[in-house]
Amino acid sequence: MAGLLGRDLAIDLGTANTVVYVRGQGIVLDEPSVVAIDTRVKRPLAVGAEAKRMLGRTPGHIDAVRPLKDGVIADFDVCEAMLRGFIARVHQRRWAKPRMVICVPSGVTGVELRAVQEVAEFAGARKPVRTIEEPMAAAIGSGLPVEAPTGNMVIDIGGGTTEVAVISLGGIVAGLSIKVAGDEIDEAIVSLCKREYSLGIGDSTAEQLKSALASAWPLKEELYAEVRGTDLVGGLPKSITISTVELRDAIEGPVETIVDAVREVINRTPPELAADMMEHGIVLTGGGSLLHGLDAKIAAETGMPTRRAKNPLYSVVLGAGRYLDSI
Repeated sequence: MAGLLGRDLAIDLGTANTVVYVRGQGIVLDEPSVVAIDTRVKRPLAVGAEAKRMLGRTPGHIDAVRPLKDGVIADFDVCEAMLRGFIARVHQRRWAKPRMVICVPSGVTGVELRAVQEVAEFAGARKPVRTIEEPMAAAIGSGLPVEAPTGNMVIDIGGGTTEVAVISLGGIVAGLSIKVAGDEIDEAIVSLCKREYSLGIGDSTAEQLKSALASAWPLKEELYAEVRGTDLVGGLPKSITISTVELRDAIEGPVETIVDAVREVINRTPPELAADMMEHGIVLTGGGSLLHGLDAKIAAETGMPTRRAKNPLYSVVLGAGRYLDSI
């Protein structure tokens, strides 16, 4: 019967990337949350990495779109097509009906939560589709003792949302979900190039700059890099040289917003748990936590030891996978 119904799945349905965990196998898929649509026939042409390569490079009748925005579903039909495509890659059996756990932001509304469950059901999941809040999944996946009566603080920075939570006795004691994360940092870099150099760059270039050069804390040695794009005045290709100092100033706004959210959650935390956090520190997870110097920035602003999780990109889906194994 289990073979007929299909293997159980845990899915981190992220704004930037979707990661799939299969019970008994581990992580089997990590693809960008992008779908390429042929607008003439309203049909998906590609999903994941193949579709992302089309971003900014498609002819007029093909749209490469992200079906999730700020951690929630923005386009139901496209999200269903994407999820169906990913499930088909994982399951070779056409009629497989896997049990499914999906990660959702802690600030999700009832309507948004139902939309996630419905899109999974339409994509082929068995009812009921279970959900787990991202900060809880991140804490489990990072190896924190979430069931213990001690305060554990986790910050999960994704593409669309940042989740800050203090967890004790298997529940979130204090938490905050804000719609400022990796995408806003990318937008700040695009705005810097446009404002200071009249240079138009795409999201992919901004993401590469963020990974290679951007930092939230001063570096021992500041670096420079050449950036290519389109001259917004003349319309011709153009290249500029940009420094890590300029990038740090550009992304200061979204970084400060994330730090303010951390401070707010600490202020809401009961004193006994705050004392635990001073001892155990803060754990960073998610792709956004890979920003250079972010751990040092948060440690300096809060006075608490801060570290990245051992596997920050996959902490959420690994935690969801452990939850799936316990069902």
